[in-house]
Amino acid sequence: MREYLLTLCITAAVTYLLTGPVRKFAIVAGAMPEIRARDVHREPTPRLGGIAMFFGLCAGLLVADHLTNLSEVFEKSNEPRALLSGAALIWLIGVLDDKFEIDALIKLGGQMIAAGVMVMQGLTILWLPIPSVGSVALTQWQGTLLTVALVVITINAVNFVDGLDGLAAGMVCIAAAAFFLYAYRIWYSYGIEAAAPATLFSAILMGMCLGFLPHNMHPARIFMGDSGSMLIGLVLAAGAISITGQIDPDALKLFAGSEKAAVHQTVPVYIPLLLPLSIIAVPAADLISAIVRRTWRGQSPFAADRGHLHHRLLEIGHSHSRAVWIMYFWSALIAFGSLAYSVNSASMWIVLGVVFLSAIGLVLLLLPRFTPRVPMWAQAVVPPRYRRRRPVVAESVESVEVEQRTPVAVGVAGVNGATALRARAHAPERRRAETSR
Repeated sequence: MREYLLTLCITAAVTYLLTGPVRKFAIVAGAMPEIRARDVHREPTPRLGGIAMFFGLCAGLLVADHLTNLSEVFEKSNEPRALLSGAALIWLIGVLDDKFEIDALIKLGGQMIAAGVMVMQGLTILWLPIPSVGSVALTQWQGTLLTVALVVITINAVNFVDGLDGLAAGMVCIAAAAFFLYAYRIWYSYGIEAAAPATLFSAILMGMCLGFLPHNMHPARIFMGDSGSMLIGLVLAAGAISITGQIDPDALKLFAGSEKAAVHQTVPVYIPLLLPLSIIAVPAADLISAIVRRTWRGQSPFAADRGHLHHRLLEIGHSHSRAVWIMYFWSALIAFGSLAYSVNSASMWIVLGVVFLSAIGLVLLLLPRFTPRVPMWAQAVVPPRYRRRRPVVAESVESVEVEQRTPVAVGVAGVNGATALRARAHAPERRRAETSR
């Protein structure tokens, strides 16, 4: 665990320290696209944050290769090298898209090629754990197609949810944390060394997101762009493929008592292949709804719009920060709920806890829809939006005319700050006049 934490901290530190220089480079390189109709930010913001995240990934893998215990992952498995190869390819495609905005079909082809590169180096799904059946071996073509599909779906799910400051990085960090705990439990508790690569990938992914988040929280100073969103989506998919398609559920039978029970314990592992990822169910739901919505309108599935979940939260009345935290809440509830269910699926308290937290999440989600009446004695301790408005006493026409004829003095605050701006505008002239005197 100490080596995993060291790898996580170094990855986060490298990503954090490189994001500042990368931001300056993005500004100089002109990677600051104009604000589009679907964007929620109001000022041009540089992209290419994925450059810092990729070098954080490289630093994490390099450090892990030189540690005593984690170096065995590189000796016994080729999956870290496969991940680095696919990540480098998808990162280059993302950098080109952040700068030149390449076509969506070209990006889709690049995603499939990156997944194919990982498959060629051994990071692929060999069998599927199916409830009440056991492990089903897949042919080479079946494993390749399923692996490519899972990688492409996960990449686009993360890319689609990247619409608010800090949203994609935070949600993926939450998913990676839950997946790290599950993979570490399989590796450490059951002694299955095949789960070590997935545990390492999750730790590095958490470091990438944590190092980038301080620069990306609202108001964001830099965006990760497609170079970052596609990169973290690929790393997350690689971890799911490694632990799902490489570990035979029969290995858990020795500890669980039967193959059926062993497969039952791998619920959070085979669910990711079906949804495709239960730990990022919110981005996956956003992806599916976006595809259905756009094809129903006769548009391309890759056509941009303002119908994503985070856009709807803003339309309901949530602020930018509150919408992000609500998405965090639901992602954490689904991810850690699946994790708790995998540990003890027979506990009714886990189900009741998830239901209770879901009710709280629904109340927070619908909070802007109603404004409760607060008693007069509690007016001072509630936010202004919940206070009762005092009736405005109508002024006489004569007083209004007198007020209109009275000129507003310079420096006095007026409507929408107009006089304040006017005062600042005349301030240099006043200084020049005093200087001439």
